[in-house]
Amino acid sequence: MLDIKPKKIKAFSLTGRITPEVMLKAWKAVKQNRGAAGVDRISIKRYEIDVKKRLDSLMNSLKMRNAFQTLPLKRVYIPKAGSDKLRGLGIPTVDARIAQEVIRQIIDPIFEKQFHDDSFGFRAGRGCHQAVGRVLQYIDDGYKMVVDIDIKGFFDNIPHEVIMTMLRADIADGNILDILEKFLSSGVMEDGKRIPTIKGTPQGGVISPLLGNLVLNHLDWKLAGQGYKFVRYADDIVILVKTKHEAGNALDFTKLVLRDLGLETSPEKTKITSIAEGFQFLGFQIKSRSITMRTKSIEKFEKSIEDVTTRSKNLDADAITKLNQIIRGTVNYFCTTFSTTLSYFSRIDQWIRMRLRAMKYKRKWHTDNRRLKNKHIENMGVLSCREQCYIAKAR
Repeated sequence: MLDIKPKKIKAFSLTGRITPEVMLKAWKAVKQNRGAAGVDRISIKRYEIDVKKRLDSLMNSLKMRNAFQTLPLKRVYIPKAGSDKLRGLGIPTVDARIAQEVIRQIIDPIFEKQFHDDSFGFRAGRGCHQAVGRVLQYIDDGYKMVVDIDIKGFFDNIPHEVIMTMLRADIADGNILDILEKFLSSGVMEDGKRIPTIKGTPQGGVISPLLGNLVLNHLDWKLAGQGYKFVRYADDIVILVKTKHEAGNALDFTKLVLRDLGLETSPEKTKITSIAEGFQFLGFQIKSRSITMRTKSIEKFEKSIEDVTTRSKNLDADAITKLNQIIRGTVNYFCTTFSTTLSYFSRIDQWIRMRLRAMKYKRKWHTDNRRLKNKHIENMGVLSCREQCYIAKAR
């Protein structure tokens, strides 16, 4: 049974914190993140034409009880990473995105100070590398068994009542609570029909990561109360223990806590393993003697390169710019002081150069190595994965 007691001191009068300055800051954040138009077909570019008038109108509706109304999300499907399946996203209107960002800015400080120190996802000043670093710290401390937790459809399945119960425990401003409830129950438009949302957070909305952290913070403190070492990045969770028996107990305990939250683990993806066998976390494959890119990360990286360097395309400045963006982003993430990826990125340089030669001459032939030498490719501005790796590690 979920036991969430209301705080003795709650946050009152949050509506009064919605000011023109907060509205403008939220608009700038939404504009920077870009994104497609919602069901009203108003894009960021179109919204900007009359932005001051729109922001003033939105602010007035947010400050007046029951005045703010949300339109349903626009349902789109995108390829799921490392799979042939599609993942559904809900795209809010620009108005809704700004409203979510306004509320997020106001309530985030209330909950941030309550979050556990072993939670790293979507928190200011924290990131993936710090989360992996904390895992390695626990491994060095002798915690060699790993419980790899996968929550089944986390963001799609959080019960609304669980979210609202946790929000009500800290917030006493009825207007803000009403707006948050409207975000959750806005529904989605699919094939011209409005489908109600009876559970889950608005995927694609900026408020979802905070609400996800709020719900799983309950699990964090329950695990800590049992003395378990764990690291969580959003819904990616690993628990580190010293024995297989402890691992089994930790998994059983986690299932019980998640059940109270209306959630469950995925039987196919949740497992107990050891550092010797290795496990995956935030794109890395972590083993006792190496920390490399996981197979799916490698496949995604190489597929992105293949898409940019097909022979049917021209080897021009635009292609090189796109290629460098892929190289820079991937290398900067996976080349760290703790990872062992330099040898892979050295090998991949040869493969990239081969594809660039085939792209230029519309064929694959070994004599083209002399026609387009490595130095010439470098002079064209193509980044070297190996050199970028050295730079990233030094940084």
